Amino acid sequence: MTQYRISEAASLVGVSDDTVRRWVHEGLLRAEKDAAGRQVVAGDELAARATEIAANTAPTDRSSVRRSARNRFVGLVTRVEIDGLMAQVELQCGPHRVVSLMSAEAARELRLEVGSKGVAVVKATMVILETEQDTRA
Repeated sequence: MTQYRISEAASLVGVSDDTVRRWVHEGLLRAEKDAAGRQVVAGDELAARATEIAANTAPTDRSSVRRSARNRFVGLVTRVEIDGLMAQVELQCGPHRVVSLMSAEAARELRLEVGSKGVAVVKATMVILETEQDTRA
């Protein structure tokens, strides 16, 4: 079973260490001690808590448009670089940086500027996942 120390769990969910400790104290997340005596939480419980948080988060727009894409990242535009026909736009969506390449015309029509709010909608046919190498023998 995968376990995470409090600081790792907090980083993965995008909250502070104190928030994870509060969840443990309030019984929203169960913690136990690892072999070194450190407090750890089970990966499956952390995943369930993250899913619960996401499900209870109010949508950030009230659009009546329906979409097939479920991967929506709301964030702040941190960079807009327009060069010729193309533009590169960066959003900081919580702890995640999302980069979009689009036509310069589209960037201008959207009036994208540093500090404005943006929503990155991702519909991908291929997503690459990585995990850390297992060091257990």
